[in-house]
Amino acid sequence: MNTNEKMPVSFEPTPNPATMKFLLHKKVTDQGFDCPTVQEAERSPLAAKIFGFPWTSSVYVGPDFITVTKQDWVDWELLAHPLSGLIQEHLDRDEPVVVTFVEADENDENDSPMVRNIKSVLNREIRPVVALDGGDIVFHKYEGNILYIHMKGACSGCPSSSVTLKEGVEVRMKELFPEIKEVVAV
Repeated sequence: MNTNEKMPVSFEPTPNPATMKFLLHKKVTDQGFDCPTVQEAERSPLAAKIFGFPWTSSVYVGPDFITVTKQDWVDWELLAHPLSGLIQEHLDRDEPVVVTFVEADENDENDSPMVRNIKSVLNREIRPVVALDGGDIVFHKYEGNILYIHMKGACSGCPSSSVTLKEGVEVRMKELFPEIKEVVAV
């Protein structure tokens, strides 16, 4: 294959039946971000374009993928191919996927050693696995031996997110940090 050829945008289902993962086959951002509303899609012209369709519920922009969550009244059989084509056209025109991405540093200098370790495990072990299904898990706070996280992208509203949270994330975090009593999604 010629290295100058672009791979076409492809898509795959996620564990959340309302969410489809669109693989861009190129890196568009260093850190994913959620666009739960059109107002929050200002960082991504592509996400804003997708919100132009009334069936769009939310968009998550990942490093090399986009997950789109649809309203219940429409089926992916009708949407997936045309949406894949729209995304491909956006990329072929070299229109930006992300225009600005100014994010606070993941590690705050005021973080305790425990919080730094939790963030490190989330970033190294948990987030890459969750990204495979088109989602993300982000640290919110650690307080009273309870770890609070945000579930984004395909994880947000997914029927199996509670299983991921309790049987995956919580089990692993308790294994590494016995002082953690619970992991809670906010």
